[in-house]
Amino acid sequence: MELLRKLTSGYGPSGREECIRNIIKTEAEKYADEVYTDALGNLIAHKKGSGKKIMAAAHMDEIGAIVTYIEDNGYLRFSAVGGLYNKDLNARRVCFENGVCGVIGCDEDNKDRKLLKMFIDIGASDKKEAESLVSVGDMCVFCGEFKEQGSVVISKALDNRAGCYVLLETMKKANSENDLYFVFTSQEEVGLRGAKTSAYGIMPDYAIAVDVTDTGDTPENIKIATKIGGGACIKVMDRSVLCDSMIRSTLIELAKKNKIDYQLEIMTDGGTDAGSIALTGAGVKTGGISVPTRYIHSPSEMIGKKDLGDCTALLSAFVNTKF
Repeated sequence: MELLRKLTSGYGPSGREECIRNIIKTEAEKYADEVYTDALGNLIAHKKGSGKKIMAAAHMDEIGAIVTYIEDNGYLRFSAVGGLYNKDLNARRVCFENGVCGVIGCDEDNKDRKLLKMFIDIGASDKKEAESLVSVGDMCVFCGEFKEQGSVVISKALDNRAGCYVLLETMKKANSENDLYFVFTSQEEVGLRGAKTSAYGIMPDYAIAVDVTDTGDTPENIKIATKIGGGACIKVMDRSVLCDSMIRSTLIELAKKNKIDYQLEIMTDGGTDAGSIALTGAGVKTGGISVPTRYIHSPSEMIGKKDLGDCTALLSAFVNTKF
């Protein structure tokens, strides 16, 4: 789990992925024939082959907040970068790229938890002191300790550093005649942006987006057919995509053949890079593999170690398949 620990610790809100990109690049260069970055900041690792062109994508960005105004008393007003759950933000700790930490606070009359009435407290006594620490336009992310506990891992940014882990581990094991592109995409959390430009540059024959997905295994939760410990989630659809039936069937067959535990996923809220990739050019046959995850978009996301291994095994089987 040391690789996953390293990935989750990397700073990388949408549009500011340089730090996490450099961490991933160091790992990817060990296994790829070439590694490069495109204009939108996607990191692309290419393992050359003569077979079908296959793209595996996992977004490396995480949700965060951006400073929009600094008050005279030193408090920071902010806006969301990606899907923040406003009702859960009060007293959350956040960290800036330069190491400055703060705590999100909320005006007393803000019963509706509107962002306009929230602030970040960095302990500054006035505007001048605050401006010596951060600037308008600076971004911060959740602070969340990486904790390995029994069969699970708890951390911030498992969405989607877990997917990045799956791609890197698959790169290690890939022994295929296919032409493989492992793409660590940018700006997924603000509109699936990096996946669209990178897919256009590659124009793959087949694509798999690896991400996290919700579970239905907590008390009194809505009925969702995925759970931690149930294996790799093979995506049927989400709000951005209806997965290609051939890709889905192939993943199911590979899971059965290789005795990989799997479950079928229908995510009714939210989208993934699969949506942008599928609509690129004249269209790309696209599927998805997801890691079942509790408490998504929080500092304490939780995944199962076995599920992570099942996702890696399934993606490895797919990229090594002769089409």
